[in-house]
This record gives sequence, structure tokens and C-alpha cells, in this order.
Amino acid sequence: MPVMVAQYGDSQKSCDSLKFEMTNVQSEIQRLLPKRDKTGKNVALGVAGWFLLVPWFFMDFKNAEAQEYEAFRQRYNHLATIAIDKKCGVTPQEFMSIQQMQIEYEKAKKEEERNRKSSND
Repeated sequence: MPVMVAQYGDSQKSCDSLKFEMTNVQSEIQRLLPKRDKTGKNVALGVAGWFLLVPWFFMDFKNAEAQEYEAFRQRYNHLATIAIDKKCGVTPQEFMSIQQMQIEYEKAKKEEERNRKSSND
């Protein structure tokens, strides 16, 4: 069951409470990112991900993981908005949506195909 984006009492939280919860949500997001099906493509991207975090964004999510990731991403953004409104001095991290990841993956795939074709010519 995904986390609720807006929870009772969010707007009354102190800056320290907001920062603490944002850190916890970030940890949950990071926990979800490396979890993937172990297909050949994902294993290759996962190995590359140890050296460059970006490839992890192109790995396939399972449906439940995608829903959970999206809920945590929206929760984080909600808390960040409250923290910014309260002038808590936070600089929120931006997490791509599942749709953005898919678009970036398709772009990277097309670019790789173009590079492969141009190197073969």
C-alpha cells in the first residue's frame, strides 16, 4: 500500500520535522531505485549504475514498485513545498517521474541506435 501524499498535520510540522521526514522519504526512494528485474538489460544497467547513477533510472520498474516510487516521490514534493513555504532553508532534490524515466530511456535508446548506425557506416 503506497504512502499517502498528504497526511494530517503536515502543515503544522516544524522545519526540523519536515527535513527529517524528507530525509526518510529520500531513503525510501533510494531503496526502491536499485530494485529491478534481473534481465540482461537491467543487469548491465545496474553494473553501470555503480559508476554512474543515471542508468538506474532507465531500468524497468515492476508495477508495485512503480506505484510505491511515485507515491514517495509525490510525498517528498509535497513536504518540500511545505518546507519552502515555511522558509526552512531546504533545497529539494528532484526525482523524475516514471513517465519521465521512460521518455529518457527511449531517447537514450534512439541515440544509442543512431551512434551504432553511424559507427557502422
